[in-house]
Amino acid sequence: MKTRFPENFLWGGATAANQCEGATQADGKGWTTADTSLFVEDPSQRMAQLLAPMTTEKVQQALKDTKGYYPKRFGIDFYHRYPEDIALLAEMGLKTFRFSISWARIFPNGDDATPNEAGLLFYEKLIDELLKYKIEPLVTISHYEFPLALSLKQNGWASRDTIGAFARYSETLFQRFKGKVKYWITFNEMNVIGMTGYLSGGLLADKLVHKENPLADYYQAGHHQLVASALATKRLHEIDPDAQIGCMVVRMENYPHTMDPADVLASVKSDQENLFFMDVLARGTYPRYMDRFFEERDIHLEISDEDTQTLKENPCDFVSFSYYMSGVATASQEEAETAGNILGSLSNPYLEKSEWGWQIDPVGLRTTLNKLYDRYQKPIFIVENGLGAKDEVVAGQVHDSYRIDYLRAHIQQISEAIHDGVEIIGYTPWGCIDLVSASGNEMSKRYGFIYVDRDDQGQGTMERLKKNSFYWYQQVIKSNGEELE
Repeated sequence: MKTRFPENFLWGGATAANQCEGATQADGKGWTTADTSLFVEDPSQRMAQLLAPMTTEKVQQALKDTKGYYPKRFGIDFYHRYPEDIALLAEMGLKTFRFSISWARIFPNGDDATPNEAGLLFYEKLIDELLKYKIEPLVTISHYEFPLALSLKQNGWASRDTIGAFARYSETLFQRFKGKVKYWITFNEMNVIGMTGYLSGGLLADKLVHKENPLADYYQAGHHQLVASALATKRLHEIDPDAQIGCMVVRMENYPHTMDPADVLASVKSDQENLFFMDVLARGTYPRYMDRFFEERDIHLEISDEDTQTLKENPCDFVSFSYYMSGVATASQEEAETAGNILGSLSNPYLEKSEWGWQIDPVGLRTTLNKLYDRYQKPIFIVENGLGAKDEVVAGQVHDSYRIDYLRAHIQQISEAIHDGVEIIGYTPWGCIDLVSASGNEMSKRYGFIYVDRDDQGQGTMERLKKNSFYWYQQVIKSNGEELE
């Protein structure tokens, strides 16, 4: 099959500050929610830890804990090694690099009177280093971390006051990096705030208003994020009209389990829940289908007329998403879900699974690209995709043919989607350099083209090593997607 990618297609890679930077208290940075994520030896308890309610008491215990290992406080030391790492990314040929900015590096307490110059200077140097190699920065403003001080002060995004704090934070970035950053994303994977309420929203269980119905607090926090995102879009367009800003969700294409109409309807409902946040930010209004969703769950959001107007007047410029797997939806309560999937799903007998139980479905990516382009008629950025696997170094090499096979199959389907007429800006595979896993706080679940010598317990030399996939992706980029073998 002959692939088809536009000449200006942005081939890249993606990371997040809390998973790679380390240096958690360096140069005035404040504590974040991600800094309280403890590594646990039992793999079955790692996702459970992410989903477990976080309390003020647990936060204080984590901050005082000197014996436990908190991987995100160390990452892969990208904070000090970024020139070396960016040089490797440039050697691979990246056209764009997605990274996030830690809010607490800029405003250590989230709402400080003045920004921390050392934090701004770090990101300015990082951006300049990328531009030196003609790598386009793709910047996420908030990616699975939140200033801990704001969490303790006002329960994070549960408070409307956090909208103003975020507005000042994002405006500070837009002013400082005007003309240097052309692509921004406000929040990472907004639609899983119910899972990551503490990590990305700063929500503490003991401070919730609706302790018997926490979903109500999560969606109120989500509403505040939606308004903040729209306000950031408005301000960016005023400060830097040449820049673009997008929204981002985790995307999971869910097929009906059977031809039973009830299963088909379940698949439609799963799409609605999955795309709700994107619907609001891309279309500028709350979709009507959420009226029933909220009614049936006794959720009553506080939405002002000004909020409604802000959302309507400031839709995003592009839509972006992470895609790792597809799922299966059913109306039945009897079917067992497969392990590993992010949003819950039945097992699909037609698909293989990763070591973590994630269902591998390249054609599902083409399906979702067509669906989203039809739904929004906006350019699309695929900002996460990849295979988490346990890599082994043998004689100084990592032979990760399984990763190459996974990415090749997905790139082929992206090409097909472009031929279908879908407008795609670029593609940034996740964890282009190995980093700490978001959910499990583990290094052993690796996605990168570049191996980092660090294990789950924090041991290792931190040496960087090019995997076989490094050279493969290098050729893919050089040929603009024509050479995939």
